[in-house]
Amino acid sequence: MKKLTKSATDRQVSGVLGGISEYFGIDSTIVRVIFLISVFAGVGSPVLLYILMAVLMPEPGQSGDGQSFGGKYGSSSSRRSSDASRSVKEAKPVEKQEEDDWSDF
Repeated sequence: MKKLTKSATDRQVSGVLGGISEYFGIDSTIVRVIFLISVFAGVGSPVLLYILMAVLMPEPGQSGDGQSFGGKYGSSSSRRSSDASRSVKEAKPVEKQEEDDWSDF
């Protein structure tokens, strides 16, 4: 059973519209265009509804099903361990070059 969660990969502000598009299986651009049209048309209060959903919708992996989500928005400990394993390149000294002659300008 699918659960409505914020999107982890299709985020512009908080992932609400991306999560809605993933839940219904449609393109996120269509959901965003419909949202903007409803904002400018003044239909209900789409901005208040968006803020409410941003607060109430769970992040991916926090839906209570015991699954955790890694990747781009994964835990910071996985980022630290990958940063520590990278090697650091030494900087090469810059060779001294002749001074440029700017007298012709």
